[in-house]
Amino acid sequence: MLEYEWLFFDLGSTLIDESKVYERHMRTVADEANVTYEFVYNKALELYKRGKRGYSEMMRQLGVEKPIWTQEDEILYPETKKCLESLKEKYKIGIIANQISGTEDRLKEFGISQYIDLVIASAEEGVSKPDKRIFEIALYRAKCNPNKAVMIGDRVDNDIVPTKALGMGTIWIKQGFGQFWVFTDVSEEPDFSVANLSELMELL
Repeated sequence: MLEYEWLFFDLGSTLIDESKVYERHMRTVADEANVTYEFVYNKALELYKRGKRGYSEMMRQLGVEKPIWTQEDEILYPETKKCLESLKEKYKIGIIANQISGTEDRLKEFGISQYIDLVIASAEEGVSKPDKRIFEIALYRAKCNPNKAVMIGDRVDNDIVPTKALGMGTIWIKQGFGQFWVFTDVSEEPDFSVANLSELMELL
């Protein structure tokens, strides 16, 4: 991997653990739909395993509006800071994420902004993953050719498929609901897969 110059990370379920947020939102959805939390969770899981956007599709099927995303329950994975600090010694590090406005301020609050060279967030750019334009914006601002960059994320549909098509390296980190994705086409297969950030450090 030494030939790569830039590592681009997703945020949610990649560097940031969103499991508590999803649990709270699913309990809200369960209350509104008059079903159990277990039903909502298992429904979303079933949909993810079928290659669908399980969280959103589950709410559509239940006829419930998507709760407003809240960030107070977001936490860093235990290995996040160590991983970024270690990789920063060898690579430039960027963020490409579908996020509400204020992503750079949130990275400062998490105490990891010093490791990040470039932040590309959907709210500020007006384009969201998996649209290839958000990745092209990142590569342009990084002054980096696609074959010198790697995208690291939990979502095969958002992170792996579009960047693979652009000629970037791809690493699927199997965290969050994204870990349950079932491959249906070679276009979805990443160059590498890791279970967590500790394995990522060993790979890179």
